[in-house]
Amino acid sequence: MSVNDTPHTDNFTWNRQVYHRLKLALSLNLRRQLFLAVCDDLHLRNQIAARLHSTLAYPVGQVLYQPEDMLESSTPAYPRLATLRLNLSDPNPIAQINQWLTNYPPPIVGASKDSPGRPLPVPAFQIVGVELLTRQAVAVQRLFLHHLSLSQEYLSSPQSTRFLEASILLWIPRPWLSAIQQSAPQFWDSRTGVFFFAGDPTPTIQNADFPERFAGSRSLDFENLQPSILEEAVAQAELEAATSSELNFEDDFDFQKDTAENNGQQPKEISVPTELLKVDVQQEQAPDRSTEDNLPSLPSLAHISKELTDLVLATINTKIIQDDEEISQPQQILFEIERLHSQNGSPEALAAAYHRLGNLYRLRIEQGQVTVENLMLAIISYQEAISFDDTSPNMPDILNDLGTLYWMLYRTPHNSEDGQTYIEQGIEFYKLALKQISPQTHPETYARVQNNLGTAYGDLARFANPPDCWQQAVIAYNEALRYRTVAMEPLKYAACQNNLGTAYWHLGQYNQPTVNLKKAIASYNLALAHYSPKDEPLKYGMIQNNIGTAYWNLAQYEQPAHNLRMAIDVYCDALKYRTPATVPSGCAATQNNLGTAYWHLANLSQTTKEDRYNYLRLCIAAYDEALALAHSLHASALSFDLLATHNNLGLAHYQMATDQYFNGDQTERSQHLEAALNNHLQALNGLSKQPEAYKTTFSYVVKTIRAFHNELGIQGQNFALSKIPAQMLPEILPKL
Repeated sequence: MSVNDTPHTDNFTWNRQVYHRLKLALSLNLRRQLFLAVCDDLHLRNQIAARLHSTLAYPVGQVLYQPEDMLESSTPAYPRLATLRLNLSDPNPIAQINQWLTNYPPPIVGASKDSPGRPLPVPAFQIVGVELLTRQAVAVQRLFLHHLSLSQEYLSSPQSTRFLEASILLWIPRPWLSAIQQSAPQFWDSRTGVFFFAGDPTPTIQNADFPERFAGSRSLDFENLQPSILEEAVAQAELEAATSSELNFEDDFDFQKDTAENNGQQPKEISVPTELLKVDVQQEQAPDRSTEDNLPSLPSLAHISKELTDLVLATINTKIIQDDEEISQPQQILFEIERLHSQNGSPEALAAAYHRLGNLYRLRIEQGQVTVENLMLAIISYQEAISFDDTSPNMPDILNDLGTLYWMLYRTPHNSEDGQTYIEQGIEFYKLALKQISPQTHPETYARVQNNLGTAYGDLARFANPPDCWQQAVIAYNEALRYRTVAMEPLKYAACQNNLGTAYWHLGQYNQPTVNLKKAIASYNLALAHYSPKDEPLKYGMIQNNIGTAYWNLAQYEQPAHNLRMAIDVYCDALKYRTPATVPSGCAATQNNLGTAYWHLANLSQTTKEDRYNYLRLCIAAYDEALALAHSLHASALSFDLLATHNNLGLAHYQMATDQYFNGDQTERSQHLEAALNNHLQALNGLSKQPEAYKTTFSYVVKTIRAFHNELGIQGQNFALSKIPAQMLPEILPKL
């Protein structure tokens, strides 16, 4: 069957698999490879090309952090993957590549008085823009195919020697695939691999209602980055084993603040004063608006990397930017960079210009325009700035920002596949920043970067070696707290203490649980002391919930009765502020935690008969509140396992009906058994794809039907069986 005839019922899964094969092929760094990537959806093409560039162009281990005894194949200014847009006036991709190599020859590394050194390998090249030939004259289209047909002859010529060391990835739509097969057979026969991506063809006429370039991307509200609440669910399935709870980072994850325009005021850490960017542009005498029509088009900027130029074009063409003045700013800065290059401007001036370009896109990101393109533009601009001036006093700021931008790439949708890589890159940049910051002279900056490093390690724990990652997070937060004092920044001190408490809690799940859980409680209490329940009720309630979860966890190791009562007291206090009206999802989570704590306290051996009955009643009431709220919310808003809560509530009702110490009448027992059966059946209905959990819940259903018979006789059993779905009866009846 032809590839063109392959049905793609799940485009996302298909495209993800193809992307990984393509990324692997490029990352192998083999010589003289020719790949074709076929994609009719230009929005998808741009997304994949940008992701390939972000992952492969500047591997962070080879950027600014090379061991002295190693000669890696990348530097801050020399990429491993270059992205070129096809020159429509002379559509010769091989000539374009050679021109790029002429403009950017591989730098010599490892040179010394005893050794001449050696040039770095040339990068791989991905070429986009072939689809634009469709709008060109027939002669231009034929010229492109002619250049491809002559590729074998050209590649064998002396001037193409350097290109022969590289790999090339040519992006084309399907119609051009057929044209190449028919009209450039020599080029087609020399291919190494063809990668097909599934997607609907992009209309040739701009549709005003068409989604943005990255339709799946969402805006991250930077106002929520500092301080934000990151819900961390700790969910276990059944009452006998554990509970479902939530832990929270006070996510003090931010960019370095700019102080040049503070004017004595204390801005938010993540804010960049609007005046700062405008002043910078004016100082460099940006082109006047009246002369814009005479400015060169972006593709003609010969001294600026094509990948940077193309990404700027991509952001200008999106619907995000609609204001003419905003559109002109990146153009003006690029023209200024081009002027500096052509006039052999100083490295410091070039670094400052690239820094301004990075600041421009960082500002857009802070305003909520968090797209892969904007993130990559900020990253590439900052890396270019560093490559021209690595002694700038801005270096710690830029390195910290690069760490945060890579972390944001991980948090941006569609980047989960590369999440570990992005977080690791962010961590490396934070470490580089810390090497250049003196905590004695810049304590606020040092503490901020250490806090960011701790949060990044917490995210990395989701991918690899959680005990070590959480230990590193603890070290980073503790180091931040050496310099982020209460007197300096009380709320940021409290946020960092909350982060430290969460790190200790997670570490306690792997090592020294008693020691680390007690440290978590101590850190949470230090954080709580600096939040006013009147001024910060939601954060106050959140931290109270975290303290309760830590006490519940500690009860599994020592003083169970005391620690469970402490957990219950703290949960009840948290519910004064986590109300259904203010934060329904948080209220539901705390009610769920409270129900579990009551259940465990009821079943301690030292609990009296009277207390057990009361605790179970309170347990059922808390679970009922949690479920009532949860069913009014979208599933994505919940931080606990709703089906596990139904099972837990069913077990509590079952115990109320069957415990020999309780003297309830037949009607009361029947009501509890009916509630138990209803909750287990509701859980069972959602567990069809979880065989182990389904099997456990099925056993609860059978056990409850037997209890109906034991407590209420054959009539009770028949009543229970009447509630069972008909398709389940053949499986249940033999087990009674």
